[in-house]
Amino acid sequence: MYQFRNLDGPLPVMAVVDERLSTTTVCLASKYGSRDDPARECGLAHVLEHVLMSAPVGPVPSFSEYVERLGGHANAETGLDRMLFYAQVHADDAEEITALLQQAVLRPRWNERTLPQEKAAVFQELAAAAADPSDVVQDAFLEHLFPGHPLGRPVGGTRESVEAFDVAAMAAGHSDRLLTAPLSLIVVGPSVPATADPLAAGVPAEALARLGTAERDLSTLPEPEPFGPVPWPDEFAWVCAGARSVGNHDPRRPHFNVLAQLLGSSPSSVLYRRLRGEAGLAYAFQSWNRGYGETGAWRVLAGVASGNGDAALSVVRDVLEEIAADGPKPDDLESARRQAQMRIHTSVDTPLECARFLALRSGGPADWSPEAEVANIAAVGVEELRAAAAHVLSGWRAVVRPEAR
Repeated sequence: MYQFRNLDGPLPVMAVVDERLSTTTVCLASKYGSRDDPARECGLAHVLEHVLMSAPVGPVPSFSEYVERLGGHANAETGLDRMLFYAQVHADDAEEITALLQQAVLRPRWNERTLPQEKAAVFQELAAAAADPSDVVQDAFLEHLFPGHPLGRPVGGTRESVEAFDVAAMAAGHSDRLLTAPLSLIVVGPSVPATADPLAAGVPAEALARLGTAERDLSTLPEPEPFGPVPWPDEFAWVCAGARSVGNHDPRRPHFNVLAQLLGSSPSSVLYRRLRGEAGLAYAFQSWNRGYGETGAWRVLAGVASGNGDAALSVVRDVLEEIAADGPKPDDLESARRQAQMRIHTSVDTPLECARFLALRSGGPADWSPEAEVANIAAVGVEELRAAAAHVLSGWRAVVRPEAR
């Protein structure tokens, strides 16, 4: 049985301690994301993430390479509102790797060789995403939902913005944004390494003093783009539909999460029965809710054949309207709650996924825990789901890619 701990200190620690584990996963979670980059430097956070994991650190040529040589796994990711840097290694290596991870992220050694290599890797990522309409449509949906706002910009940036970055821009972004954003350390393993203390890890006290001193701009969100008829192409297309929801730490977030399960890709969901089983209008689809600081995005992503688009969206809206009017049937509600709870249980049971799960929820209420999250989902009832469905319908919009020619 694991123990969940919140540890105070110069670097807050969220830990799941399970003595049965033979590996330790550590993750640095920063609340610096792509939304915090100036418009002219769109994508800087993403490139910085690449550079920090690949630059020399301590006595080793790069953090990622060293972890992999130990037989472990290292990676990083950038989202709209945070960055995650993580590694999973044998527990015997946890002290060293926990220290090196903090040094890699907080004390980088800038050089002229790493940046061009990582920019080339980012260009390939951007090209792959641009070639995938299911990726493109999600960026287009967020741009439509948050027009002119940082939440509507692509996380990866553009080729033009990335091309312009130099080492000085990386260093400035690191100093001005990453080092001033809130940061926490996540540990999942048989014990908490002593180097979870950043001072023991060799991080200067002056760097720690700057963490969390920046204030994110949570100014009023712009109105979404006007929504009209969807211009369907004469070919298979991906459609992303939904509306704004609520922020990551809003107490209503579990309501939208359970609503996503009611319209999810599981054969147990209402939408699966209607959209795939009865109507046969979409084979591949999924629904999810994502919270940010002051708002969120609830959405359905579906692949539809030519001529099926409007009918597929009509089915989705019909399901939402029925839930908004009468709520789900008791057995569907119970199934959706159990699906949402199982996502938490399976995340916690897998060390690397557990670390990511905790990282995405760090910085919230001090009494939060995985058990509390499960309990919050269990408390979601008919009225909460009626309100969540009505909320989605009130802001409903859809975007399709590829666009009609």
